[in-house]
Amino acid sequence: MPNRLAHSKSLYLRKHANNPINWWFWGEEALATAKAENKPIFLSIGYSSCHWCTVMEGEAFSDRAIADYINENFLPIKVDREERPDLDSLYMQTLQMMTGQGGWPLNVFLSPEDLVPFYGGTYFPAEPRYNRPGFLQVLQTLRRFYDEDKEKLQQVKDTILTTLNTSKNLSQDAFDLSEEVLRRGAMVATQIIGEKEFGRPSFPMMPYSLLVLHSSPLEIKAAAQEARSVAIQRGDDLALGGICDHVAGGFHRYTVDAAWTVPHFEKMLYDNGQILGFLVDLWSTGENEPAYDRAIAGIVDWLKREMTAPEGYFYAAQDADNFVRPTDAEPKEGAFYVWRYNDIKPLLTDLEFKGLRESFVLSLEGNFEGKNVLKRSVKGKFAKKLENALSKLFKVRYGESRETLKTVTPAQNSEEAKTLNWKGRIPPVTDTKAIVAWNGLTISGLAKAYTVFQKPTYWQLAAQAATFILQNQWKNGRLHRLNYQGTVSIPAQSEDYAFLIKALLDLQQASLISPDSQTNWLEEAQKVQQEFDEWLWNEEMGGYDNTAKDASDDLLIRERSYIDSAIPSANGIAIANLLRLSLLTDNLEYRDRAERGLKAFSRVMEESPQACPSLFLALHWYRNATVVRTTVERLPTLMSQFFPVAVYQIAKSLPSGAIGIVCRGTSCLEPAQSEARLLDQMQPLDAPAPPMTV
Repeated sequence: MPNRLAHSKSLYLRKHANNPINWWFWGEEALATAKAENKPIFLSIGYSSCHWCTVMEGEAFSDRAIADYINENFLPIKVDREERPDLDSLYMQTLQMMTGQGGWPLNVFLSPEDLVPFYGGTYFPAEPRYNRPGFLQVLQTLRRFYDEDKEKLQQVKDTILTTLNTSKNLSQDAFDLSEEVLRRGAMVATQIIGEKEFGRPSFPMMPYSLLVLHSSPLEIKAAAQEARSVAIQRGDDLALGGICDHVAGGFHRYTVDAAWTVPHFEKMLYDNGQILGFLVDLWSTGENEPAYDRAIAGIVDWLKREMTAPEGYFYAAQDADNFVRPTDAEPKEGAFYVWRYNDIKPLLTDLEFKGLRESFVLSLEGNFEGKNVLKRSVKGKFAKKLENALSKLFKVRYGESRETLKTVTPAQNSEEAKTLNWKGRIPPVTDTKAIVAWNGLTISGLAKAYTVFQKPTYWQLAAQAATFILQNQWKNGRLHRLNYQGTVSIPAQSEDYAFLIKALLDLQQASLISPDSQTNWLEEAQKVQQEFDEWLWNEEMGGYDNTAKDASDDLLIRERSYIDSAIPSANGIAIANLLRLSLLTDNLEYRDRAERGLKAFSRVMEESPQACPSLFLALHWYRNATVVRTTVERLPTLMSQFFPVAVYQIAKSLPSGAIGIVCRGTSCLEPAQSEARLLDQMQPLDAPAPPMTV
């Protein structure tokens, strides 16, 4: 009999609906019940496309003996981290305190009276293996500990709570916000991205990669060359590696190896939005590598074909696993994407097969469980024979050609995946909810791509997604985070506000060269910013809290996100937004708030620069932002080049003979009389000579 999760709108929670565990939702009823019955809370957090979450659901959470023990001795609560990133962030921080590492599934055990954790881990096998004890053994040990060693239990909890409060209450002493601090942060990011740790997974780490690329013009001589080289290497890793789906477009979450070969196969919207923006930026520096262009186009094709709802928003994610046959009990990791050598050869002509072998790592033994993940071995533009070969593989996977397949109906759960009539392989399940923050990252990437490549499709996809959010995501006068096929859910958190505002500002800039923009994107951004300031600005300490003042009673502390992870920190993006708004509206109140935010986190930037690249990007805006006023005719060429902290305005009038005016801070430079002079004035102060011309 299904448990109470069967009624959830969350795909992740519904995947656990048939577990014998008596799962609860996080909320007042569950927390009160745990307290009344003196049951420690077993809090398990994950997300729908998480491979090891799927494994644990099929093993430990489906085991009757484990379920019976949990039901008797604990109050089990399931949380979708994509619904509640505030809970996930808070308890992930505590897990890292206890174990020194984190990941999903995130499993922590809380005291019911105060919700403070006393033990945690990630994946627990049902039976002892991988040098881990069986989950039932862990549960029994923890229940004994909770009942019999109250003194040690309290010591563990006190340590965690003290550390949490220390991390929350940052020093109010403002540290330096100089150019030297910015360069030091960029140098640390360059070292992090440039490291090759063999035997370790490889993640895109887009906030770090962006800081390296965006700050490279600030460096001098060897440092600038190193930063640019590291940024290009990251572009190559992405565009050539197995993390890229070279057959059908889009990027997987990360690779399990340092050589960027075998991915963890889920495709996340937030990764693809950020990678899109980074590759566009890299291209705009003059690094016109055809592999980047192909990867950019591939992301957009994937978004159009598989990730765009009829209403215009973008779906959240696709699973790492898929069923090979409808009769399979469990899906298999990566089956949708990989190829047996002997299955490929009969599909292609000799010339096509030769081209594939010359351009990709391809072998009889394969590189993933006897099969091949396609990884490019050479850069450059594909020959027609190679594109023909990849098109044939596309048709095998989807059962239809690239030219005729415009949209793919998503499999929204395992039952649909196994029963719908697929022409090709059975696809992974797609999580079709809309997440405002992730849509924002993708809208930004598309808007940036439009300003550089000026392809109408890029603009249309971005504008329609933003329009959907503006028209549908407000309930009772407040922005909400999720949309489940027309049902708005969960009050927005700081990342939703910050990433949406950034998207609206990116659309405002792109609209300057769009022939069909009807929305005042700047005005919309200001409206969202006003709501953000009202409900999430921390007046006492500066910066933005993760959750609103009236939506955080169930949290141990209210966090202010400043650490970057797979996505940028909300405060890093929010502070940069304020600086852009100040430039575009001439309202210095935005700049004052941004300055206070930077000062609030200045100690973190000074002492832990490796943790917060997005705050350094905000500092880059604070120190080097430029306003360029020029004619509408000049904007398309100018905006397609790499000036990462510039905002553009159409000049209402210019002095005689001038083609543009560049302003920094509260002063403007002499009107530029030539294109060369205009470009020179747009360079950051102390920057090396510009690498390109108009």
